[in-house]
Amino acid sequence: MRFETAAIHAGQPPDPTTGSVIVPIYATSNFVRTSIDQTDGYEYSRVSNPTRAAAETCLATLEGARYALLFGSGMAAETAVLGLFKPGDHVVCTRDVYGGTVSLMNRIAPQRGIQVSYVNALDPQQVADAIQPNTRMLWLESPTNPLTYVLETPALVEIAKAHGLLTVFDNTFATPYLQNPLQWGVDIVVHSVTKYLGGHSDIIGGALVYNRDDLHDPLWDQQAVGGGILSPFESWLLLRGMKTLAVRMRAHCENAMAVARFLEEHPKVERVLYPGLPSHPHHERAKRLMRGFGGMVAVYLKTDRAGVNRFCTGMRYFRLASSLGGVESLVGYPATMSHSSLTPEERAAQGITDNLVRLSVGIEHIDDLIADLDSALAAL
Repeated sequence: MRFETAAIHAGQPPDPTTGSVIVPIYATSNFVRTSIDQTDGYEYSRVSNPTRAAAETCLATLEGARYALLFGSGMAAETAVLGLFKPGDHVVCTRDVYGGTVSLMNRIAPQRGIQVSYVNALDPQQVADAIQPNTRMLWLESPTNPLTYVLETPALVEIAKAHGLLTVFDNTFATPYLQNPLQWGVDIVVHSVTKYLGGHSDIIGGALVYNRDDLHDPLWDQQAVGGGILSPFESWLLLRGMKTLAVRMRAHCENAMAVARFLEEHPKVERVLYPGLPSHPHHERAKRLMRGFGGMVAVYLKTDRAGVNRFCTGMRYFRLASSLGGVESLVGYPATMSHSSLTPEERAAQGITDNLVRLSVGIEHIDDLIADLDSALAAL
């Protein structure tokens, strides 16, 4: 099956009871057992649910994986990964990473006795130098949030494997439509399905996707025993969202490229970071590793914080909001939203300045989006 076909059909045969072409929402906590010794089939919806199972099968197919587990949020999925480790273990994490991941590494990991070191993963040698005898995991994200940097992931995976590390990769920005990190040897792919996979800004969820049989029981324990599961209704919404992922991502990519080109030429814009632009420092790498450049654009404006606020609140179609990846266009302010948990010094080190905004370019008509941006920039 090609991607578009798998998104619609994988894990989603017609309902055997009614013939429904759409997987039902199995809003039940219990399932009748056939005997006191039943060991297969559905028993209790925290442990397994048919709607969630269908969504997990579909997502695993899109990532080219054996397994997918769905959680109540992206952060719940990330927290489940930490459950694989014990006190005294050490993690190497890319410096340019989602702010929620930083909060996890800075707040939850130390509570569990897990040590974390941040490195500039754009330099593979820095990653290699950060590995200690007790290092157990390398955490990567590409393209990065919010600056859209693109890592040389295959080389980083080689380093991790040489040291026996688990490699975890956040694929939220790119989605399975644009890249499949498991093909590079990544062990676990993380998604916030809240974003592009759901695609309509109406669910909160997360996922872990992987191929390794030896990881399945430990991660299943984190999901089923930990209990941070995705509900049947949100699993159903995710199935609906994934059906149109391919066509949505093509539209996101097309609009984001047009927006990036417009902004790059605008006199009130200092700098634009979008992997599809030849001016992006990792453009050639993105061309080699990705099948498209995504819908996220980082923009440095030629103004102060007050001017940025006027820009963010002065548009009709780009709504000021914290999330991303929906069909509607959004503008975010990383300093007080996605990366508010970082100290001012940490934000400065990552290039998250007061004049940086993050655009999640939606699938509206491009002429309306360009006019919206042009009007807001004129007010600066």
